[in-house]
Amino acid sequence: MELYSGHINRLIEELASLPGIGGKSAQRLAFYLINLPKDRVKRLADSIVDARENVHYCKICYTLTDEDVCPICSRADRNHRMIMVVENARDLAAYEKTGKYDGVYHVLHGAISPMLGIGPGDIRLAELIKRLETEEVDEVIIATNSSLEGETTAMYISKLIKPTGIKVTRIASGVPVGGDLEYIDEVTLLRALEGRTEL
Repeated sequence: MELYSGHINRLIEELASLPGIGGKSAQRLAFYLINLPKDRVKRLADSIVDARENVHYCKICYTLTDEDVCPICSRADRNHRMIMVVENARDLAAYEKTGKYDGVYHVLHGAISPMLGIGPGDIRLAELIKRLETEEVDEVIIATNSSLEGETTAMYISKLIKPTGIKVTRIASGVPVGGDLEYIDEVTLLRALEGRTEL
């Protein structure tokens, strides 16, 4: 037996389909949204649609942006000769929160995982190699997660880049094995960055 009308049930179902939102949270959010003034709900809905229509990948580093080139890549005061390779845009944001890294990034949008059928061609590795061929780069910092997939990806990238003569480093321990970068505090991330080692 359904407790609510079709519109409420549909809203709850849509909210529950979002990552990290369970049934109770979806219900709580649905009732919150229903009780908001209509103009606030419209602004929220419009911002979701606008973001979906206008956000795309930066043509240099592949993070999410609404410009051709993201704010980090377009800044002249960043060290464009140092590239940190991360798995996703949330990892990039985690390092930016430290305020201590002044280089640029490359976002892979995943990690190599043979178990899941994700190979090197399924992430932004070709774009990284092309970037290294066309830009002057002194160091590539591999900041993939400490999971099996992250370590596999790090080793694969290292083997691709080492023959070019570009220095390849890996973030140091301090990041727990199996931990996702987006959930780690800034101090731990900073220690991992400062203690990186050459591969």
